[in-house]
Amino acid sequence: MKSFKSIKGVQAYIQEQEIRMVDFKIIDMRGKWNHLTIPADRLNEEVMVSGIGFDGSSYGFVTVEKSDMVFIPDLTTGFIDPFTEMRTLVFIANIYRIEEGKRIRFEDDPRYVAEKAEKYMTEKGIADEALFGPEFEFYVLDHISYQIEDNHMELKIDSNQATWNSGNSNEKNLGNKVKSHGGYHVDLPFDSTYNFRNETVALLEAQGVPVKYHHSENGGPGQVEIEVEFATLLEMGDRTQKLKYILRNNALRNGLTTTFMPKPFRDECGNGMHIHMHLFNQGKPLFYQEGGYSNLSETALFAIGGILKHAPALMAFTNPTTNSYKRLVPGFEAPVSICYGTANRSAVVRIPGYATEPETKRFELRSPDGTANAYLAYTAMLLAAVDGIENKIDPKKAGFGPYDVNIFALNESERNKIKSLPTSLLEACHALEKDHRFLLKNDIFTEKLIQNQIQRLKKEHYHIHKLPHPEEFRMYYDL
Repeated sequence: MKSFKSIKGVQAYIQEQEIRMVDFKIIDMRGKWNHLTIPADRLNEEVMVSGIGFDGSSYGFVTVEKSDMVFIPDLTTGFIDPFTEMRTLVFIANIYRIEEGKRIRFEDDPRYVAEKAEKYMTEKGIADEALFGPEFEFYVLDHISYQIEDNHMELKIDSNQATWNSGNSNEKNLGNKVKSHGGYHVDLPFDSTYNFRNETVALLEAQGVPVKYHHSENGGPGQVEIEVEFATLLEMGDRTQKLKYILRNNALRNGLTTTFMPKPFRDECGNGMHIHMHLFNQGKPLFYQEGGYSNLSETALFAIGGILKHAPALMAFTNPTTNSYKRLVPGFEAPVSICYGTANRSAVVRIPGYATEPETKRFELRSPDGTANAYLAYTAMLLAAVDGIENKIDPKKAGFGPYDVNIFALNESERNKIKSLPTSLLEACHALEKDHRFLLKNDIFTEKLIQNQIQRLKKEHYHIHKLPHPEEFRMYYDL
């Protein structure tokens, strides 16, 4: 990763490193990178002043009649693309709108939303640093094909290490398959994507994304996890985008494919994105207090209270697909119960039992998944925590726990006392409609952004809702 202070520094670097192209990555509402490329000698002061124009409506931000926008690169985000044939320098770009001929930061640019949240937290004296540490779960697969027509619906997913391939006699078969739900930390030779992950992690480290560790996960057909080191809100948003970009392109280079879909397989483990968070002020950890519940400070407990209070509304940003709610079902590690507990994987908020030092004391939100727009998901989580701190929301008094038992082992009357997360994307939209004032502080999220998100997600819900499923034909065709 290369951080520049001026365009002249970039131009000098381009000459020294024989850069041929400069590529700009621009985030859209769904959280996907788009890009535009210029020859390296075209990068000049004019680009930094006037920006490069694009159609904002194609990114899901604005209507067609007000779609002219520009982007300007953030020179602190430079990195060399390891996948292009021509040597290419990449920058992440910020989005601007045009108002009376002037370039003004676009208020709904996800990167700007993250910046506004960090500024609000600091100005209010809550903390000067919020650190996030997501765990990225995903499947590494060998084949994916699908077709959806009025008269034909078909899906084929395959992983060479999956147990269903143990009977494959069409080619040489050496066994070494992983049983269903049996992939957690499996060793070589069963961990068939180990070398691919090593290569990917080395690329991530080289591009400024420090990795804590990686390993095989529970899902037998190639589920794995990469956990990255902590970073601030905006920086972690950038790192998340880089991780997805590097992972997918390195998979393609190795003849593989990856998916963050929360539930790609019916009876296999789903993919989550557990998000760890803690706050600091002038280097001092704010979440530790010896003698408190699980040695958590009052500030940490209030933050938990805010997140649990707003947990249903957060889902429209942290779990923004119809597939997200196929992962969140009762009885599994994917949590549905709005409560907290120490080392409790069945709770929405878990306090890691191994994080015992003041600097490591934190909690994790276990409901999110990797289909989220990272900037918006991390920001919404922070604002829910900030709301809890500002309004002193005590999670115990609010009835959220703590629960230090397996929630699914409780008797029915006790279990019914615990509220549950939304069970569908539509329910999550309704929750956000009723509860989003905490996101509007200081115009961090705008009403327009929230309504845009709700409108898009409802459209996706109804699109999937009207599709007949092959299983329905098996169950109902002859009734």
